[in-house]
Amino acid sequence: MEIAVLALGCFWGPEIKFSKIEGIIKTEVGYCGGNSSKTTYKEVCTGNTNHAEVVKLDFDEKIISYEKILNIFFSIHDPTTLNSQGPDFGTQYRSEIFYLNDNQKEIAEKVLNETNEKLSGRVVTKITLLNNYCVAEEYHQKYLEKR
Repeated sequence: MEIAVLALGCFWGPEIKFSKIEGIIKTEVGYCGGNSSKTTYKEVCTGNTNHAEVVKLDFDEKIISYEKILNIFFSIHDPTTLNSQGPDFGTQYRSEIFYLNDNQKEIAEKVLNETNEKLSGRVVTKITLLNNYCVAEEYHQKYLEKR
């Protein structure tokens, strides 16, 4: 089992989309990349925590590869808009790939470069080492009830 952590706007839509993909074993919504290891939605919305809304994916690499997940990531959001997706604006809605190891970093750079070439160099997605991930506690119970 492997983990992918991806920021691509508001976490609810991507969480639902990824949960329906074969090989994705578990999804979880949270925050990542911020200044501390704990935060709340209200704090994140101030724009002062530096967290992004993320979807954490537990996946079976025998069924779906990290590269395939990243190709899906780029296909289900607009990686050319800075700090926004659709009607949502703010740094918490940025496009970012949080990698867990050097192999994930290499794959992320490869897929980002391929996507950037297709989109005429307009991709603004960041690639960052995973830091300060935390579950969106205030939504965790709602999330579990949806399952």
